[in-house]
Amino acid sequence: MCIRDSFAGVLLVSGAGPLEASKLLVTDHLVPELMDGYNAAVLVLLAFIGGFVALMERSGGGQAFARDVTRYLTSKLRLQFAAWSGGILIFFSDLGTPLIVGPVFRDLADQLRLSRQKLAFIIDSTASPVAILVPFIGWGVYVMSLLNQQFELLGIDQSDYAAFVAAIPFQFYAWLAVFMVPLLAVLKLDYGAMRRVELAQASAAVSASAGSQEDAISATDGRAYFIWAPLLMLGAVLAWVLVPLGFPFERVSGSDFRAALSVAYLSAALLLILLMTMTGAKKLLESLETYFSGMSRMMQVAIMLVLAWALSDVGATLGTGEYIAGVAAAGIPGWLLPLTTFFFAAIVSFATGSSWGTFAILFPLALPAAVATDAPLAVTIGAVLSGGLFGDHSSPISETTILAATGADCSAYDHFRTQLPYAATNGVLAGLAFIAAGLLNSAWILVMALGVQIAVLVIIRRCLLYTSPSPRDS
Repeated sequence: MCIRDSFAGVLLVSGAGPLEASKLLVTDHLVPELMDGYNAAVLVLLAFIGGFVALMERSGGGQAFARDVTRYLTSKLRLQFAAWSGGILIFFSDLGTPLIVGPVFRDLADQLRLSRQKLAFIIDSTASPVAILVPFIGWGVYVMSLLNQQFELLGIDQSDYAAFVAAIPFQFYAWLAVFMVPLLAVLKLDYGAMRRVELAQASAAVSASAGSQEDAISATDGRAYFIWAPLLMLGAVLAWVLVPLGFPFERVSGSDFRAALSVAYLSAALLLILLMTMTGAKKLLESLETYFSGMSRMMQVAIMLVLAWALSDVGATLGTGEYIAGVAAAGIPGWLLPLTTFFFAAIVSFATGSSWGTFAILFPLALPAAVATDAPLAVTIGAVLSGGLFGDHSSPISETTILAATGADCSAYDHFRTQLPYAATNGVLAGLAFIAAGLLNSAWILVMALGVQIAVLVIIRRCLLYTSPSPRDS
């Protein structure tokens, strides 16, 4: 999408033919973005993150951790909380969460009569909705790089890190998605297509594969500390590098922050390689191969990011941001811009199945409009991120939808149709929250939104009590 739009933009700017436009796209937009010092540091950091994530996914630590806790999972409530907690623990990889948490818990879910569709919903709600809230993993680095480019074009004197952190309380959809899982579990509530699936599962026979989980887990040589020890190292190195610079109470430059992240991820990866080698879980060469494979796996993300930078550069040349800002200033009040942004981001993300592509398209349009209409910047950033996530979470063609279904071993369509009512509920609540945030610009709106979510779910539960029995808790 980005390459097509960038090419079309160069054609409009240059008036040249396709071949000449292709040459100009490379020489005037792609190469300068690659040579930029900020951008180069981001690409290096992404490579370190990719290698670390690959090691964590292949270490067997997630399965070992699950093996240690499954003996305490004797009810559907405990199982749902365990799967939810596991998804949050593996925050460093939105794509790794479904493929680690799903296989660990799905056979136990069969034993406790929790549907595979419900398991897919749980792991999907703790994959990208958790990852998008963390500034020092791939999602945060990607978003901050897009913000930095727009801040430079608009002359905004704020660091990309500070802007991302300020927007965290306004990522309403992500928070609502994450907190809906324990609420549904505690209330023993399901509605829509998920309710019918859960009622059927409650009376279904236990899958023949149930009970094979322990055999599958015991086959790995992973240790539970393969998960928490590298994460502790990551945090310790970050603190060691950034605290002397005044973090988190003083502003830290983006270059220092990225350098600290690179050192922290490299240190954590080296520790994990050492642990796996010493315990015999993996051979040294095998670990290094996994690490470099993970680095190369980030190539797709790097290409998408470079194309997003180029698209933003082409858009600036065309004056797209200024045009959208003028239209917004003439017809959209500042308090309504976050809701409008959230709505359009959701449409684009749902149609494309890509939240990252949506961010690349919407930030160059929404941020100039926010400046022109004097809309709250942090709320507008949160609206872009929430809208992109909402559309991605609701889309049947989203990569995360497909991976969650794969991890839970159910069909992608079944996961899509059972999750959609929950995603729609959170989407409506997020939209209302953006109206309030546009007016008040207060982080307390998040607390109000979560309170309204609880009230809505309680009302739905009371209404359903008069129609049919709830799924039996084993």
